[in-house]
Amino acid sequence: MLTRRQTLLLMTALGPASALSACGPNLPSRSNSDPNTVRTYWWGGDLRHELTQKALGLFKDAHSGITVTPEYSEWTGYWDKLATQTSGGSMPDLLQMDEKYIDSYGTRGALLDLETLDDVLDLSDMEKSLLDTGRLENGTLVGAPLGTGILSVGVNTDILEASGVDAPEDTSWTWDDLMQTSAQISEWAADEGKDIVGLDGFGQGGDQLAAWARQSGEQVFPRSDETLVSLDTIASFLDYSKKLVDARAVPSVSAQIEDTAAGVEQGLFGTGRSAFHLQFHTQIQTFQTSSKAHMTLWRLPALTSGSPQMVNKASMYWSISSRSRSAQNAGMLMDFLLTDPGAAKALKIERGVTGFPAVQDEIEPDLDEIETICLDFARDMQKEVAPTPRVTPTSGVGFSDDFTRLSQAYYFGNQSLDDAAQSILSSVQGMQS
Repeated sequence: MLTRRQTLLLMTALGPASALSACGPNLPSRSNSDPNTVRTYWWGGDLRHELTQKALGLFKDAHSGITVTPEYSEWTGYWDKLATQTSGGSMPDLLQMDEKYIDSYGTRGALLDLETLDDVLDLSDMEKSLLDTGRLENGTLVGAPLGTGILSVGVNTDILEASGVDAPEDTSWTWDDLMQTSAQISEWAADEGKDIVGLDGFGQGGDQLAAWARQSGEQVFPRSDETLVSLDTIASFLDYSKKLVDARAVPSVSAQIEDTAAGVEQGLFGTGRSAFHLQFHTQIQTFQTSSKAHMTLWRLPALTSGSPQMVNKASMYWSISSRSRSAQNAGMLMDFLLTDPGAAKALKIERGVTGFPAVQDEIEPDLDEIETICLDFARDMQKEVAPTPRVTPTSGVGFSDDFTRLSQAYYFGNQSLDDAAQSILSSVQGMQS
């Protein structure tokens, strides 16, 4: 997530929407005056870098006249560098973009309308509900989703089986079922002297509140025909999260913060020390690799049994700078990375399950067991997903930071439940566009 400092840097870099829009999409980037060179920038770990370089090598073999210059960074440094580059007029030609920030860059004219490249970029076969997540509120398509990531529950089946706890069916389980099952697993582990918990953490993530709100018929960032998350819904979420700690279904709040800081591969779930973890579903691959445990995916628990209201979220997007002189070639490269069978097999589903059904069929025979679980889960959920929420508006870029801070004020006893819920609601209200 962007810190407040990064958010300010972003706003300074992009400037007023009118000023940047006036520059026009054809204003040359200062860093790349060669239209046959495509600067490509992404965030991620070593596995992503390796897979991407392999796919870029395939593109080079097929397009010898185009030079691709790769750049990559870890998550936090990525946004600092991108804001600085944008401010200096040196934004990469083709870049990864995230749901939380696509509106911030897009509404200020920094991202190209991808539908102006339909001669080299064909997105017509992508699942429409996923493709539309890359549109601004005015309908302009500024991001092509690399795949879908569905907020779900990762399950360490080794722990579940060893504990002997009878878990409910994920088609019908509720949040109370999750608390009870997790508490029983924690109790079993304590009796056995094992460093294991039922659920590794809950209650400090904006994505979790958004899911809770959807199940209540509300939205954190509603469209004009939707209902804003209410004070009662926020309070019930905070109250439930505190009850999880009291029931020892999750570690203490301090321990949860430490676990988050430890990182994906060194945290409780990544080291095989928790039975459940909420994550976007393709992340289960990393967790299984790091833990060496057997894992699977379950639906979210629901406030009303059988109604988890899960949604497609673009795992990330490919976008093109509106100032790129290599826009045509960047569009050609984007099309290759999204639709070419060879590139798809090289990239697999590390960035999310592709929204092109034909590409899913192409890669399926090459997937291992956990990758197949991810693919099948995404396919199955398409029959159940709720309408896709609007992307985070520019005004809401800092919400996740605010929510974490304000929820912790309640968990640590610095605010009452009612006061904390009101503080969060006021924050949300102030971020509506």
